[in-house]
Amino acid sequence: MLIDHQPQMGFAVKSHSVELVRNNTEALAKSAKVFDVPTILTTVSAKSFSGSIFPEVQAVFPDQKPIDRTTMNPWEDKRVTDKVNSFGKSKIVMAGLWTEVCLVDPVLSALDQGFEVYFISDASGGVSEEAHNMAVERMIQAGAKPMTWMQYMLEMQRDWANQENYKEVLDIAKQHGGTYGLGAHYAEEMFGGSEGN
Repeated sequence: MLIDHQPQMGFAVKSHSVELVRNNTEALAKSAKVFDVPTILTTVSAKSFSGSIFPEVQAVFPDQKPIDRTTMNPWEDKRVTDKVNSFGKSKIVMAGLWTEVCLVDPVLSALDQGFEVYFISDASGGVSEEAHNMAVERMIQAGAKPMTWMQYMLEMQRDWANQENYKEVLDIAKQHGGTYGLGAHYAEEMFGGSEGN
């Protein structure tokens, strides 16, 4: 579930650079798509206040219309919970802006409903480092599990011998993985191939 990655929300993010959050959120979206993870996009007050979802996220799911809400907690919008529950899964992964409001609230609500909840801390952001960090601590104390987008993707890949999604995963790493991605480019150029490890 990718929550409220929108311009107005991004403008106030101070816990991370907005460029980093955008990069990481796009990488997370691409990772979910590669592994066929059912994904929900949400926005808050898109037309009247916050703007459309980041274009790079929408481009990953071009046919999906984000669920636009007025509630700060997406879990309080029945369209969101109906969609989540329609997948019949026991685990949910979330990222969102801001960490201290529109992410922490649905994380706590999903935990209350009995979900095993993971949140992607580096594809989320708060209005200050303290706001982000306190929300992260609160989610962990409540039982949610923190991850980064790269950790999420590589946990799903699990084994570099698994060739089914190997190329797509390596492409995402090259595009969004910073020095790790640069290393993959280097290995291809210098040694005629790239290894995941």
